[in-house]
Amino acid sequence: MRNTLAITAIAASLATCAPILASGQVYVRVGPPRPVYERRGPMPGPGYVWHPGFQRWDGGRYVWVPGSYVVAPRPRAYWVPGRWVNSRRGYYWREGYWR
Repeated sequence: MRNTLAITAIAASLATCAPILASGQVYVRVGPPRPVYERRGPMPGPGYVWHPGFQRWDGGRYVWVPGSYVVAPRPRAYWVPGRWVNSRRGYYWREGYWR
């Protein structure tokens, strides 16, 4: 009986963490942790833009992806960072883009 209760409790906790795949979009039931504070190093040169780090879902947990400087695709372009969006199905990742 104890083993059955333990297995049921473990299965229930895993179900709340499992992503849901619907129409090509991965939904995660657990919200992302807070962003990690990153100290930016010196800019490598003109035309670089800072891409901030973000929490990536790896199928079982969130993993921090550190930020970095990248070369902008054109002058005066700026990076709109990606973000986790909360919907009724769970959290999903909206990719960042250049503007």
